[in-house]
Amino acid sequence: MKKFILLVFLGSIPTFLFATQFITIGTGGVTGTYYPTGGKICKFVNKAKEKTNIRCSIESTGGSVFNVKAIKSGELDFAIVQSDIVYQASKGIGKFKGEEFPKLRSVLAIYPESFTLVTRKDANINGITDIKGKRINIGNLGSGTEATALALFKTLNIETSDLSYVGNLKSSAMPDALRDNKLDGYFYMVGHPTANIKDASNSTDTIIVPITGAKVDKFVKEHPYFTKTDIPGGIYRGNPNDIPTFGVKAVLVASADMSDKAVYTLVKQIMENFNEFKKAHLALSPITKKSFLVGLSAPLHSGAKKYFKEIGLIK
Repeated sequence: MKKFILLVFLGSIPTFLFATQFITIGTGGVTGTYYPTGGKICKFVNKAKEKTNIRCSIESTGGSVFNVKAIKSGELDFAIVQSDIVYQASKGIGKFKGEEFPKLRSVLAIYPESFTLVTRKDANINGITDIKGKRINIGNLGSGTEATALALFKTLNIETSDLSYVGNLKSSAMPDALRDNKLDGYFYMVGHPTANIKDASNSTDTIIVPITGAKVDKFVKEHPYFTKTDIPGGIYRGNPNDIPTFGVKAVLVASADMSDKAVYTLVKQIMENFNEFKKAHLALSPITKKSFLVGLSAPLHSGAKKYFKEIGLIK
């Protein structure tokens, strides 16, 4: 966190008036759900800046894995990250094998995300194993989507070499690539509805493929941060029925080294503007104040804990 101190000289003696703290929240692609969610959080923080002396800005990033590494290196102060990636980073497993980040802390769990496979209708992909021989975007490098896809592939005995093309396009580029027939499908861990998939389905005949089966059930059961979920039917053109899959929580995180004041302020501003926060994106519509504490996969930051105790959500 950067601090800037304003000095006013009264005669020859400098007077310290206040120190402004600048915090940055890492999000994801601009067409995803993290970006507008982070933007709304910063709006609330900045609304109270005269009282708190904290200013907030957001940064579009490569996604969850990048965000965790950027917090660890000090490039970001806060970030939105998939709960599975939070878990792996805090334990030093998966994408973070040998890179354990024990100081990673949860601030609050925001909303559910679903692992989604969007395909061209003419690609004839009716199940997850039908991606073999197809042109599939597995997620941009450093994203939680990519990490989840590769982990699932291991359980399904799918090699990236089984695909005719393995894409790492950014989320914003995926709908156009699908429309232009450069892809047969793409994976996306995202809250629904999202402008990204609306764009794809409005410009191309698409099928959102169910991600189900005994091996998928085994995969979900073996990973405590995953849960079965449905993508609601009717929110994307050509997909009238609920689509079963699995998902995670989008979690706001920070380092344990982040000041209690900054974390406390951020949580307080979200909670005090809760109804407006829910309007940031339709994916936030099912959340409750209690659900902020469900799905955390790293310890709660002491600054967040202080606020939640004050309002009686935790003892």
